[in-house]
Amino acid sequence: MMFMAEEATTGAKKDAAPAPQAVQQATDDKAKKKPAKRRLSRSRANVVSVKAKRKESRARAHVRAGSGIIRINKRSIASVEAGPIRDLMLEPLMISPIARDMATKVDIKINVYGGGLTSQTQAVRGAIAKGLVAFSGNETLKKEFLAYDRALLVDDPRRVEPKKFKGPKARARFQTSYR
Repeated sequence: MMFMAEEATTGAKKDAAPAPQAVQQATDDKAKKKPAKRRLSRSRANVVSVKAKRKESRARAHVRAGSGIIRINKRSIASVEAGPIRDLMLEPLMISPIARDMATKVDIKINVYGGGLTSQTQAVRGAIAKGLVAFSGNETLKKEFLAYDRALLVDDPRRVEPKKFKGPKARARFQTSYR
């Protein structure tokens, strides 16, 4: 119906050929709008992306060669005020001298979302450890992480069980009264 309204207002017929100038201009516009080929920039060439999960929290880490900057949700890790939380996030860097040395040579960007503060902290911790192992490809570092705490490299599959009817929680049942 929209096309019929346009014909009525412009008075043009369906079979009428477009003007030659309009055709030439349309082909020139198509030639100008040809997309340029995208190249990978040097900064994106050697980036390792990993993910880690803990409960409802998800963390994605991007590790690249750099100067030792660690950012969580675009903020420096130094801006985390709670000391024990920050120490738990940086735990993979303190376990091994290999990881400590590598931390000064890479930049790590982490995006974390979902869940609560503690589960986000543990997801960040796992993402940092997985990123260092994937970026370096070092088997001794992987073995040291697994010997220290397997949860650094292996996501915890446990999830909260959904609540059922006839009870206040997943397994508990409402109390019965016989009088």
